Amino acid sequence: MDVKALLNQMTLEQKVAHLSQFIARCIVHDEGGDITGPSRNLSLTDEELASCGSVLNVAGAEHSIATQKRHLEMDPNKIPLLIMHDVIHGWRTLYPIQLGLGATWDTDIVERCSRMSAREASAGGVHVTFAPMVDLVRDARWGRNMESCGEDPYLCARMSEAQVKGFQGDLGDKTSVCACVKHFAAYGAAEGGRDYNSVDMSEHTLREYYLPAYKAAVDAGVGMVMASFNTINGVPSIANKWLLDDILRGEWGFNGPIISDYSAFRELKNHGFSTGNKESARLAIEATADIEMMSNCYVKNLCELVAEGVVKESQIDECVLRILELKNKLGLFENPYRNADPELEKALALCEEHRAIVREAAEKSAVLLKNDGVLPLSADLTKIAIIGPYANMGMIGAWACHGIADEAVTVYEGVRALNPNATITLAEGFKGDLNEEPDYKMIKEAVKVAKKAQAVILCIGELSEQSGEARSRADINMSKAQIELVKEVCKANKNTVCVVFNGRPIILTDIIDTVPAIFTAWQPGTEGGNAIANLIFGKANFEGKLPMTFPRHQGQVPLYYNYLNTGRPVVGAKDRFYSGYIDETNDPLFPFGYGLSYSSFEIGKPEFSANEMTREDSVTVSIKVKNTSDVAGKATLQLYIRDLYASLTRPVKELKAFKKLSLDAGEEQTVSFEITEEMLKFHTASGKYEAENGEFRIFVSDCSNTEEYATLILK
Repeated sequence: MDVKALLNQMTLEQKVAHLSQFIARCIVHDEGGDITGPSRNLSLTDEELASCGSVLNVAGAEHSIATQKRHLEMDPNKIPLLIMHDVIHGWRTLYPIQLGLGATWDTDIVERCSRMSAREASAGGVHVTFAPMVDLVRDARWGRNMESCGEDPYLCARMSEAQVKGFQGDLGDKTSVCACVKHFAAYGAAEGGRDYNSVDMSEHTLREYYLPAYKAAVDAGVGMVMASFNTINGVPSIANKWLLDDILRGEWGFNGPIISDYSAFRELKNHGFSTGNKESARLAIEATADIEMMSNCYVKNLCELVAEGVVKESQIDECVLRILELKNKLGLFENPYRNADPELEKALALCEEHRAIVREAAEKSAVLLKNDGVLPLSADLTKIAIIGPYANMGMIGAWACHGIADEAVTVYEGVRALNPNATITLAEGFKGDLNEEPDYKMIKEAVKVAKKAQAVILCIGELSEQSGEARSRADINMSKAQIELVKEVCKANKNTVCVVFNGRPIILTDIIDTVPAIFTAWQPGTEGGNAIANLIFGKANFEGKLPMTFPRHQGQVPLYYNYLNTGRPVVGAKDRFYSGYIDETNDPLFPFGYGLSYSSFEIGKPEFSANEMTREDSVTVSIKVKNTSDVAGKATLQLYIRDLYASLTRPVKELKAFKKLSLDAGEEQTVSFEITEEMLKFHTASGKYEAENGEFRIFVSDCSNTEEYATLILK
């Protein structure tokens, strides 16, 4: 399709309408039969609706086909719609939440999950998914932790690439979907961990930590970018020309559409950044924002701004052209319905192939935090107790798209399937409310059940509805009811394992000394119960590593491993005059990169090909890793670097590479990392991205808390 010729035949009004996105119900009949019901609050005319360029929130293939068909009947230029949806961790078959994916430290399974999700979503009529969300997050209170891959820029960047590749593949393939990376930028740094809140940081911090994962998505060829709700240093992202035009388009060369988040144009007035919708439209178009989601600033004001000479029609043309070019890449002009197929959608949903993928992802994402010899449970058990309200309910997590909670395998169902001859008894123990006080009648019943069992599986943590958008928490402790239940059950039965369901790091300090075994399963998705059963009974081995630090106390947040040393570090301090607390240590309960296994690994000392390096050279560091157990397992080797002296203070450690090794019982392998100048670069005091000569400490371990290092000199 000659999209420039198509652009030239459009009227100004049609071009402006093409920049608008509304919910799909605006195009087809609502259940109540009103064709434009949802458009009433936006005061949209039939002509404006007829020429809109995209919709969101389709309800499956049939709805997608009906929406596209109706639109093509209405649109005078017969330009197909872009159909978009929040396909975050699956369409109908759900894999773990993003934070769980981050815990896999496995880009292959992440790419395969995204590819599976694209197959299902494309069959459901989706062209663009509002994913991956790659906001770096350091504050466990923020509700959208569950959508992120964690606190580290390198890990987030690798997961970002993998998801873009999985979703998009070859965009010309109708089973792919276009990825839309979000939320640009630094949304995960919202003050106080409150959703939609402001962000205030230096340009150095922004570039060094928060931008790399978005940049990785752009470098991987992501087709679209969503601007974030937040301000950065006082300027809302959707109207931030420096952020969108200078950095994203100018420095990074991104030339795809930029879309707002839901109603973000209209909210510029609430920010106090514009006087109303007309000024919001001007500010957004000047920042090169292309698509306005669910507000009417563009469609009601751009034509007038052009007539007044405030906005050039050529600015609008550039925006429309970017949208048309994406539609062309997706093949929509040749086939407006693309891969939408109700029968294919049904066939793919919950199929065995997809279930196997999400079950593997759930197994890989779980992180074993403590095991005093309780796990794995014996397959010979005949009396098992499963306690907690999460024992027999869905666990699909927030942003579950078209997943159905009742279709997810529960812990009870998974354990039942694996132990068909065992007697399995359930007890609730608590209700799952955030600030729940103990109900001693429920606890007494749970203890009674625990005493009669040979082993107890205790399911605790958060409900799916307690994390996600608009679900920030001031208190990330477990409820008193859960804490009391855990203590009483563990007292009644020493053979107890705790399974934690969570969408963020939660405070486990009050129970960690009580429980003999505990692991976090996050919100594991459709096959969660089967994956958990496989792990508990040793059919699968733990390999997950924490993508975020787990605090000891919520007063420590934001808490992260790659902090600055300060002039008064805790190390070596003999009095109170250091950067710490008088009532708590600085140490986390569980550090970034931590995770146990049924296997045990011995990690040797790093050996360097050279101890000095020039900018033209690279140095290889090699480490021997041995599985010292009788259980095959996977070791995740993590390479951290510290720039000891620099023009700006540098973190105590930074993750620069990681590799996963599969080791049979007793097997030894040597793993090697190549250290290049690129790995030593940072944004220096001069504003350049470069490496500075000097001394670097190299750490190689299976967790970020290692203190052993070797020294490398860059000349």
